[in-house]
Amino acid sequence: MCTICTYNQVMSEDFIKGKRGAIVKPDPNKIRITIRLDGDIIEYFKKQVNDAGGGNYQTLLNDALRDYIQSEAESLEDTLRKVIREELKLAR
Repeated sequence: MCTICTYNQVMSEDFIKGKRGAIVKPDPNKIRITIRLDGDIIEYFKKQVNDAGGGNYQTLLNDALRDYIQSEAESLEDTLRKVIREELKLAR
């Protein structure tokens, strides 16, 4: 590429086969929404991603919500059985 190029040279050389829109197609199982969360919540998840060396804080949020839903779905009886089993193991 030349060091001094006109707009037309840059456009014809660099973007002649370019396409508009997302490069990576979004997951069809995901739904785009707009949501307002407290700043400290967002910062927490962004810090987790940063500390891990990369990733996506939205995926972490999704995982946390999924874990919460699954834990809520667990019945009280199952929870009690699990706690009793753990206590019996410790008592032996």
